[in-house]
Order: sequence, then structure tokens, then C-alpha cells
Amino acid sequence: MRNPFSVQPDERPRPVQAAFNYLVVCLLIIGFFWVSLMQVGVALDFGFVGQYRARIFDGLLLTLQISAGSLVMSLLIGLPVAVGRGSRILPVRYLCDVYVKLMRGTPLLAQIYLFFYIVGTAWGVENRLVAGIIILSIFSGAYIAEIVRGSLNSLDAGQLEAARAVGFTRRQTLRYVVVPQLVSRTLPALTGQLANMVKDSSLLSVIAVIELTQTMQEISSVTFNLFGTYLFLAGAYLVLTLPIMFASRYFERRLDYAHEDR
Repeated sequence: MRNPFSVQPDERPRPVQAAFNYLVVCLLIIGFFWVSLMQVGVALDFGFVGQYRARIFDGLLLTLQISAGSLVMSLLIGLPVAVGRGSRILPVRYLCDVYVKLMRGTPLLAQIYLFFYIVGTAWGVENRLVAGIIILSIFSGAYIAEIVRGSLNSLDAGQLEAARAVGFTRRQTLRYVVVPQLVSRTLPALTGQLANMVKDSSLLSVIAVIELTQTMQEISSVTFNLFGTYLFLAGAYLVLTLPIMFASRYFERRLDYAHEDR
């Protein structure tokens, strides 16, 4: 009888076998936390969910709106920055390089305080939702720039030369050679970055953006149900990000250019 808990290193488990093992792992994790809660004498109460369901839904909806808006803006920032890091104009190249290093080298929480209370105040950005989307977009744009730049650098120069040899114009080369490969190489990572944006949006609660985390903080302060509200919050973010992570993995397998010739 085949062992349901093991496969060969290069073998992909069957769907039923994979589902069974995922279930076992999830039950072990749930059991571990359940025993931990019993050890410290915490009784979970999720009765607040029904009572505050409208506020929770509004916070969830705002989190999705922030994430979607930030994704669009960060793409508009990241794409030109990725190109700018290879510019022949040195001030442009170094500006893009410094931007990426600053955003990736400093914590998002510090950036939120800096941009909202100093830069935002100086330039009259008073709407907290707009400010939050801008801040998250600037932060995520640096990571998207690195994703795109890495994909651009991985393009085979021989393919570009072959496109010129068959008479492709620069626009045709971009459309038929560069863009399809760029999409296949960046889409999985961009999908994963969207999951990070959903989680990073929780930090906007420090400037009182009433997204999901801020909503749960307010409910917790009223109900005094700290563990229940934050455990529910963790589950809500997991529900939001798991489909995105599965989509990222799907695109990674579907668009894996390294296996196209197999």
C-alpha cells in the first residue's frame, strides 16, 4: 500500500493526497493553538461578528479598495522607475536607484508617519484614504520596479537581435517579443505583491484609515474581546490573501517560460 504521507523528490502528489496532507497540517496547527489557548485560559467569543457585521464589511471593502487602488498606482510608478534605472541620463538613473533603495531599506510604518504628517501636511493632502493609497503605492512601487527590472534583464539579447534580423520594427519587437515574455515573467511575482499590499494596508490604521484592522481595533476597544477580534482579523486577511497566493502559484506554473519547450 502506498504511503499517503510521502512522494519521491521529483514527484508531484496526487490531488487527493495533497488535499489530505494539507488537511492534516491544518488540523495540527489548529490543535496547537487550541491547546495553547486552553493553557492560558482564554475562551474565544465571536459573537461580535454578527453584531458588528456591517462595520466589518465596510472595513473589508475599504481594504480591498485600498489594495486595488495601490496596485494600479504602484504599477504606474514601478514601470517607469524600472526603465529609469537603466537610463543613459545619470541623474534619472540615480534618482530611480535612490528611490528604490530608500523605499526598500526603510520600514513602511516610518514612511507612513513621514509622508502623512510631514510631506502630506506640507502639500495639503488631508484626505487620509487618498494619502494611504499614495503612501502604499510609493512603497510598493519600489518592489514592482525591481520585479520588472529583473525580468527585463533576464530577456535573451539573441531574441532581440533575431527580431531585428527578420525586419521587426522597434514597436513590433516590443509587442511580439518583449511584452509577452515580460508578462509571463512578472505576472506571478506581481500577483504575490498584491497579497503583500493587502497585508501592508493594515498599517494604515496608524493614521486612522478605517480599513479592516482599524475597524477591528475599534470593535476590540468596545467589546474588550482582544483575542477574539484579532484572531478573526487574522482569519479575514488569510481569506483575502490565500486566493491571491494560489493565483500567483497558478500563473507561475502556467506561464513558466523555462518549460515552454517541453
